[in-house]
Amino acid sequence: MSLEKDVLCGPCLFDDVTKDAGRWCTNCEEGLCRECENVHRKGKTTRNHKVITIDDYRKIEHVSISQICEQHGENLEWFCKSHDEVLCVVCVPSKHKTCSDVIPISANSANSGQSSALNDLEETIEGTLRNVQQCIKNRESATKEIEKQELEVRIIVLDTRTKINVHLDKLEENLLNELRSKSCICKSKYKNILEKLKSTEEMLTKFREQSIHIKQFSSDIQVFLGTRQINKQILDEIKTINTELGVSKNYALDVSFHSLIKKLSNEVEDFGKMFVSESATNLDFRDSKIDQAQIEINIPTPRNISDIKLQLIKSFQMAKTHYYDKLNVSDCVILPNGHLMIANDTNDKLLIEYSDTGKLIRDIRVSGPPYAIDVIDRDRIVVTYGASSYLEIMNNNYVNVDNKISLHKSCWGVSHADMKLYVAQGDCIQVLDLSGRQLKTIKTASESVSRIYLSNEKIVYSDWDSNIVHCCHLNGNEFWHFEHDSINFPRDITADCYNNVFVVSHNSENLTTVQHDGKNSKTLLTTSDGLRLPRTAYYDKGNRTLVICNDGGKVLLFKVV
Repeated sequence: MSLEKDVLCGPCLFDDVTKDAGRWCTNCEEGLCRECENVHRKGKTTRNHKVITIDDYRKIEHVSISQICEQHGENLEWFCKSHDEVLCVVCVPSKHKTCSDVIPISANSANSGQSSALNDLEETIEGTLRNVQQCIKNRESATKEIEKQELEVRIIVLDTRTKINVHLDKLEENLLNELRSKSCICKSKYKNILEKLKSTEEMLTKFREQSIHIKQFSSDIQVFLGTRQINKQILDEIKTINTELGVSKNYALDVSFHSLIKKLSNEVEDFGKMFVSESATNLDFRDSKIDQAQIEINIPTPRNISDIKLQLIKSFQMAKTHYYDKLNVSDCVILPNGHLMIANDTNDKLLIEYSDTGKLIRDIRVSGPPYAIDVIDRDRIVVTYGASSYLEIMNNNYVNVDNKISLHKSCWGVSHADMKLYVAQGDCIQVLDLSGRQLKTIKTASESVSRIYLSNEKIVYSDWDSNIVHCCHLNGNEFWHFEHDSINFPRDITADCYNNVFVVSHNSENLTTVQHDGKNSKTLLTTSDGLRLPRTAYYDKGNRTLVICNDGGKVLLFKVV
């Protein structure tokens, strides 16, 4: 167990007196005993210093914050706003002599504890920590998957070995049965000739005894006649034996193995080969605040909508599969990797991912019929479920649910900005943080808000009952509203880099753009351009790409010029 080092009073140490400090001055960076703290608070130059308890000091003791210039060794006391650099007294005349906005750090750091920069830092840390945790989960999941695959391969190898053993046993049994059969045939033939030879042997033995007896005891006539008769029988027997021996064979048993069996025993050196396939993890370790900052830098000046032109990049028909035989597209977004994520709000409860070339990537089962989608960052999307009154934040590969947020009213359109979710709920817009905490409710000028889009601190929403498109401030104060004959049942809205609004109208089957100030409009696409009951529209500001999905699953990708 480590022991914390005592914090001593700095001013007392200067007088060679050792006393424990009860407080810590963050400005002077030294401890203070009770008496020295009282003197510290009375001093004109130190009375406004921030003094904290020793317990609080322990929490920041190991946080390294240098107040000394690395180049010149002087205190950092100045700040150049043009170059966003902190400076010492030597840096100012040497490198920033011509800068007109060099100010004291004390002037720029006032209330820095409540500054947006510190809030951004906290959000950056939270976002980065979340990225690290998601990467850890991903790699842990990948490790478990490898262990699962190892077990599966092991089972396959053992099962294959068992099958081979069973098959070899059967082949061996068949071969040995054939050996026994052929051996029996050979031995049977040998037995037949042996029996014949042994019969002849007995006959000749008998004739030999008879010839001896005839010679000893018979008359000459009997010897004469017996000799002739026995000789004839012997000749007949020799003839028969010669015939039998002439057709008899010698046999030899041997075996010839199948060529594959020989290869298995002599040439095959491996039971199999193990292969490791590799694919990209698609783990992009970046903080969402950095991405947002890059997007918001150099916001282009609004342009007149007369300059807008669309070029068709690709169109394709979504395929029906055995998972779903009906397509009812409710929303579509372009993911950071360029793929399309399409919501199918039939009873199949699916998100469907396509490449930008029209290749089906995968189907993702979700908890209900999805209504709207928006991209939070490179690792997360948000999905609403309409009348079911809840939404889900899905992370990593858009399969795992990071957070399910239930609300008291239906959740329709959704848009994300600045780590907040803006959810259309009919007569209002609910603002939430990503944990689900309700921050505020924005009252709308419409009673049936269905779709919503945030663009540069402006909220654009549509009312498909009144066929009106509204634009308001984040506090709900309306900038403008737009109504035109070309807009009939505005099914979805999005906006380009110049805050010009794209509106797809389901009944009038067209795409209309409304100028950023709500004063003009222009019809960009009609049925002649492939629009048939269009349902969704999404603009990717990074690639300046617009995707539109028709009822029935026809997808059209356009480059906005």
